[in-house]
Amino acid sequence: MSDLDPMLLKHEFDRMTSIRHVGLVSGVAQGLIEISGLNEHARIGDLLTLRRRAGPDLAGEVLHVGADHIHMIPGSAPDGVSLGDRVYLDPSPGFAPALHWLGRVIDPFGKPLDGKPLLNGPQDREIMQAPPPAVARKPLGKRMATGLSVLNTMLPIVRGQRVGLFAGSGVGKSTLLSTLARFMQADVVVVALVGERGREVNEFVARAIGPEAMKRTIVVAATSDQSALARRRCAWSAMSAAEFLRDLGLNVLFLADSVTRFAEAHREIAVAMGEAPSLRGYPPSVTPLIANLCERAGPGTQEQGDITAVFSVLVAGSDMDEPIADILRGVLDGHIVLSREIAERGRFPAIDLSKSVSRSLPEAASEAENQMINETRKLVGSYEQSEVMIKAGLYSEGSDPLLDQAVRVHEELDSFFGKPDSEGIENSFNRLSLILRRASASLPR
Repeated sequence: MSDLDPMLLKHEFDRMTSIRHVGLVSGVAQGLIEISGLNEHARIGDLLTLRRRAGPDLAGEVLHVGADHIHMIPGSAPDGVSLGDRVYLDPSPGFAPALHWLGRVIDPFGKPLDGKPLLNGPQDREIMQAPPPAVARKPLGKRMATGLSVLNTMLPIVRGQRVGLFAGSGVGKSTLLSTLARFMQADVVVVALVGERGREVNEFVARAIGPEAMKRTIVVAATSDQSALARRRCAWSAMSAAEFLRDLGLNVLFLADSVTRFAEAHREIAVAMGEAPSLRGYPPSVTPLIANLCERAGPGTQEQGDITAVFSVLVAGSDMDEPIADILRGVLDGHIVLSREIAERGRFPAIDLSKSVSRSLPEAASEAENQMINETRKLVGSYEQSEVMIKAGLYSEGSDPLLDQAVRVHEELDSFFGKPDSEGIENSFNRLSLILRRASASLPR
């Protein structure tokens, strides 16, 4: 469908209005701006433009609607705002994704960020949708090739699965997400960049994903300097775009970076609305908020496609028990943990196999493949339990046959976990099988 499709142009004209409601600033307190005269017209989430008498216009959104006033949360510091300043109401823009959005970078309101014009689709969608009915959803589907040996074998991802990616800063989280965007088996990809630094948005699109993979990708981005409402809306808008594609029967890969910044944006809003923090500073409402976002992904109904999702979580100090990580582990179908220690010795992706799990197993693999997975986990676990002793020179070959195998194939397995594999799942298992056969052949007879 062309961006200049006459029907799309007609829908754009139909959305236009010549009426613009105006209110006045009646108070400023605790980071919120009180506005009178708009309470009968404004809705939560509508956009506002405040004309300061000195300085540039101030953009914001409607946070609260009262009987005689509304509250605006500004997109930046309200310096220079004074009583009587005019505030213009811009009704919340419709979010209408379309197939011609593929290859584009947009903001949470459906506006282009890549400098090229973009028309909305023919029908607006609510960015807050209920998940498909639980009893009508399909079961998890077939295993998907990921482009990475370790995920093709030890931590399989199946169609409709929802996985958490837990990582500290600087351990390769964005690199892993971009690899999945480029190589994972899916019809289309939707990426939510929530609270990302402005420089990194363009870098992620141009370098990490690349022009070829962008042809099947929609990127929804809200940078760190935008308001909390825009950052929170980013995840919802991206999920709405993924649902639109799912409803067309497509297999959608949804990548969110990150749920932590989504939760932090909600915390700012909840505190401004008077909700008391409880979970290490997070309000109680953050739990159902994250659960709803995750539940919207997953298998669709029989008439729909599926949304396979990877939700990244920033874990400060590798604390896997911090609230957001703990919430996600309870609602997702597996988690991948990236280790700083593994990254520091140069192996990427720095996946800590012993702390990661895929709940698609054992159903996602054959009996022979499950046997290989279990054997590999035993070797990795045996080596990790004795790693200090081995590095200290206290390991003596012959006392433990399993440990002997683990030591002999450790470097080969470690290399295998870090290798890409664009040839598919079967090829990855064949390579793993060769390593395990060499481990068994090394035993003394």
